Amino acid sequence: MILVAFALTALAAIVLVALSRTHNQMNAAAVGQALVFAALAFYILFFVRVPVDTFIVGSGYFFIDHLGLLEVLVATFIFVLAAVYARGYVGNLLISHELEAGSLKLFYAAWCLLELVIVLAFFSDNLALFWIFAEMTTVISAMLVAILSAKENIDAALKYIFVASVAMIFAFVGLIFLYEITRSALGTGTLNWTVLIAHASVLPAGMTTAAFLFVFIGFAAKSGIFPFHTWLPEAHAKAPSAVSAVLSGVLLNVGIYGIIRVFAIAHQTAAAAIVVPVILVFGIFTIAIAAFSMLPEKNLKKLVAFSSIENMGLMLTGIAVATPLAIFWVLVQVIAHALTKASLFFSAGILHRQYRNHLSADAPDDIHDVFRFQPLAAWGIVLGGLAIIGMPPFLAFFSKFFILLSLGSISPWVLALVLVLLFIAASAFGYFVIRTFGRTTPPGEPCEPVPYHTPLSMQAPIVILLALVLALGLMFPAGGYAFITQIVTELGFS
Repeated sequence: MILVAFALTALAAIVLVALSRTHNQMNAAAVGQALVFAALAFYILFFVRVPVDTFIVGSGYFFIDHLGLLEVLVATFIFVLAAVYARGYVGNLLISHELEAGSLKLFYAAWCLLELVIVLAFFSDNLALFWIFAEMTTVISAMLVAILSAKENIDAALKYIFVASVAMIFAFVGLIFLYEITRSALGTGTLNWTVLIAHASVLPAGMTTAAFLFVFIGFAAKSGIFPFHTWLPEAHAKAPSAVSAVLSGVLLNVGIYGIIRVFAIAHQTAAAAIVVPVILVFGIFTIAIAAFSMLPEKNLKKLVAFSSIENMGLMLTGIAVATPLAIFWVLVQVIAHALTKASLFFSAGILHRQYRNHLSADAPDDIHDVFRFQPLAAWGIVLGGLAIIGMPPFLAFFSKFFILLSLGSISPWVLALVLVLLFIAASAFGYFVIRTFGRTTPPGEPCEPVPYHTPLSMQAPIVILLALVLALGLMFPAGGYAFITQIVTELGFS
């Protein structure tokens, strides 16, 4: 019945969008859907005994456990703030003719549908069904990237679809392998995660290794892991900033979520001896390519996008350690990254409206007098940057510290290498901010452009997110520790 409520809410929102005549009405429908979705997620958290495996519709295919619920809580919260942010941001896109009025209904209908598909993906027990929903998120989010009236946005969207969908074909093959493995080992083929994790120990190591590696390729592309990361900087930088926040804070989690689910199965078998080094190598290379790509970067949104790649790589190294402590803090890092990265893209969106370059989204940002024109967005980038590189007392400091501590218990040399790469990434982010935000107009000279009037709907989400990652860093709730510990147990790492 819970999933029916999600589906009916999304359907109502899409109908309201279709019937709406103004941007504010369409935005109100999107905000309303996000609020109802968030309310349903928190209702499950406080009033439903999790895990839930029985539904009036979809029994045997959907399942709510603590990991899926965590992802939905984060996703719906970010969607609420992103929808509020879109009220002012998309309105300005219409004024500047970067978004055609005729595309507005398509934008908000795709937005509402994307949120529903993400929720259904995280609540899918059947891995084939999860694969279908993950593919749907690619197509729908690509529409949101291409919605602007610019050829480069269409190119970025097509590249996103091509890379992610081709890689997901490998994941489909891996799921076929997994189905055949269970048919041989259990007598009945299945792709239901609850059955797979319960009987993982009897699965043969060789075929399980092959299945995992194929599935890993697909979901690695979805989460921006090297060498399948090439779509991410383009799509995240060129998308409307409200969409960029969702792509980085929510969509990347779909890929990491899939990797964690399938790795939890492989970890219970002898295949772990092979797949763990593979995951670790991919994680290190992902951090490295992101760090060195950030060094010469002169475009703010691309810099933030490469930072997302770096964080995905760090999560992958934590998954490779595969201890209960490491998995616990990887999940905390999922929360910290999603909230912080959304705030960074919201701040970058304000600066894009202030200093937008009409020639190309790839052009260097001509940012100057930023603390004079847009002080909130400037401080949002500064504080968000400190948070995402792991400075105390923000939440990411603790998650990164304990992931690295766990990595050090495996190999001090690997820890040293990762520390150097993270230092390069942090230095690149800091250098960009110091160099760019330090530009000021000398006294007496004309100061262009005029300040962009930032509506409250675009300012409030930044303040809320930064306050939240700071508050969670200062005092992470005891209930949160218990909740994430339960996830680690359900995944079989305890």
